[in-house]
Amino acid sequence: MQSGITRFTQVGDWIFEVKMVRALRVEKYGQPYDAVSTLTANGDNLYIDTQLTRQHNELSREDCMAFYEFARQLEMKQIQYDKLRNGERQSRIVEIVENQRPRAQVHLARVK
Repeated sequence: MQSGITRFTQVGDWIFEVKMVRALRVEKYGQPYDAVSTLTANGDNLYIDTQLTRQHNELSREDCMAFYEFARQLEMKQIQYDKLRNGERQSRIVEIVENQRPRAQVHLARVK
Protein backbone atom coordinates (compact mmCIF):
# COMPACT_ATOMS: atom_id res chain seq x y z
CA MET A 1 0.00 0.00 0.00
CA GLN A 2 1.10 3.56 0.68
CA SER A 3 3.89 4.66 3.01
CA GLY A 4 4.10 8.09 4.59
CA ILE A 5 0.55 9.27 5.13
CA THR A 6 -0.56 12.74 6.11
CA ARG A 7 -3.60 13.91 8.03
CA PHE A 8 -4.08 17.08 5.98
CA THR A 9 -4.03 17.36 2.18
CA GLN A 10 -4.68 20.49 0.14
CA VAL A 11 -6.31 20.33 -3.27
CA GLY A 12 -6.99 23.74 -4.79
CA ASP A 13 -8.72 25.93 -2.23
CA TRP A 14 -9.76 22.93 -0.12
CA ILE A 15 -7.93 21.30 2.77
CA PHE A 16 -9.02 17.74 3.41
CA GLU A 17 -8.59 16.46 6.96
CA VAL A 18 -8.71 12.78 7.91
CA LYS A 19 -11.27 12.49 10.72
CA MET A 20 -12.62 8.96 10.34
CA VAL A 21 -11.02 5.81 8.95
CA ARG A 22 -12.31 2.32 8.30
CA ALA A 23 -9.59 -0.29 8.63
CA LEU A 24 -9.91 -3.76 7.08
CA ARG A 25 -7.75 -6.80 7.85
CA VAL A 26 -7.18 -8.39 4.47
CA GLU A 27 -4.17 -9.21 2.27
CA LYS A 28 -5.47 -7.41 -0.82
CA TYR A 29 -8.14 -4.72 -1.12
CA GLY A 30 -11.35 -6.07 -2.60
CA GLN A 31 -10.98 -9.54 -1.10
CA PRO A 32 -13.25 -10.65 1.77
CA TYR A 33 -11.86 -9.30 5.05
CA ASP A 34 -11.88 -11.07 8.40
CA ALA A 35 -11.75 -8.03 10.71
CA VAL A 36 -12.89 -4.41 10.55
CA SER A 37 -12.31 -1.40 12.76
CA THR A 38 -13.50 2.20 12.72
CA LEU A 39 -11.16 4.92 13.99
CA THR A 40 -11.92 8.57 14.72
CA ALA A 41 -9.28 11.31 14.93
CA ASN A 42 -9.93 14.06 17.46
CA GLY A 43 -7.12 16.53 17.96
CA ASP A 44 -3.98 14.51 18.79
CA ASN A 45 -5.97 11.42 19.81
CA LEU A 46 -7.08 8.47 17.73
CA TYR A 47 -10.11 6.67 19.17
CA ILE A 48 -10.86 3.10 18.07
CA ASP A 49 -14.66 3.04 17.91
CA THR A 50 -15.20 -0.48 16.64
CA GLN A 51 -13.24 -3.74 16.57
CA LEU A 52 -15.05 -6.65 14.96
CA THR A 53 -13.61 -9.95 13.78
CA ARG A 54 -15.32 -12.65 11.77
CA GLN A 55 -14.53 -15.45 14.22
CA HIS A 56 -14.93 -13.23 17.35
CA ASN A 57 -11.21 -13.57 18.04
CA GLU A 58 -9.17 -11.00 19.92
CA LEU A 59 -6.91 -8.78 17.83
CA SER A 60 -3.31 -10.00 17.76
CA ARG A 61 -0.21 -8.11 18.87
CA GLU A 62 0.61 -7.58 15.17
CA ASP A 63 -2.85 -6.04 14.67
CA CYS A 64 -2.29 -3.67 17.60
CA MET A 65 1.14 -2.69 16.27
CA ALA A 66 -0.42 -1.87 12.88
CA PHE A 67 -2.85 0.53 14.61
CA TYR A 68 0.06 2.02 16.57
CA GLU A 69 2.11 2.58 13.39
CA PHE A 70 -0.88 4.15 11.63
CA ALA A 71 -1.40 6.55 14.57
CA ARG A 72 2.34 7.35 14.62
CA GLN A 73 2.29 8.23 10.91
CA LEU A 74 -0.72 10.51 11.47
CA GLU A 75 1.33 12.22 14.22
CA MET A 76 -1.19 11.30 16.92
CA LYS A 77 -0.11 11.39 20.56
CA GLN A 78 -2.50 8.75 21.94
CA ILE A 79 -4.72 5.87 20.95
CA GLN A 80 -7.83 5.35 23.06
CA TYR A 81 -10.11 2.34 23.03
CA ASP A 82 -12.53 0.43 25.22
CA LYS A 83 -12.19 -3.26 25.93
CA LEU A 84 -14.77 -5.60 27.39
CA ARG A 85 -13.38 -7.91 30.05
CA ASN A 86 -15.71 -10.16 32.05
CA GLY A 87 -18.66 -8.11 30.83
CA GLU A 88 -17.22 -4.82 32.08
CA ARG A 89 -16.02 -2.00 29.85
CA GLN A 90 -12.48 -0.83 30.52
CA SER A 91 -11.03 2.27 28.86
CA ARG A 92 -7.42 2.07 27.70
CA ILE A 93 -4.96 4.74 26.58
CA VAL A 94 -1.77 4.00 24.65
CA GLU A 95 0.82 6.77 24.34
CA ILE A 96 2.51 7.14 20.95
CA VAL A 97 6.00 7.55 22.38
CA GLU A 98 7.64 8.74 19.15
CA ASN A 99 5.18 11.67 18.87
CA GLN A 100 5.50 12.99 22.43
CA ARG A 101 7.41 16.22 22.86
CA PRO A 102 10.01 16.15 25.61
CA ARG A 103 8.35 17.42 28.74
CA ALA A 104 10.15 19.98 30.82
CA GLN A 105 11.31 18.57 34.13
CA VAL A 106 10.54 20.73 37.10
CA HIS A 107 12.54 20.29 40.27
CA LEU A 108 11.28 21.82 43.47
CA ALA A 109 13.77 23.09 46.03
CA ARG A 110 13.20 24.29 49.53
CA VAL A 111 13.88 27.93 50.17
CA LYS A 112 15.28 28.73 53.63
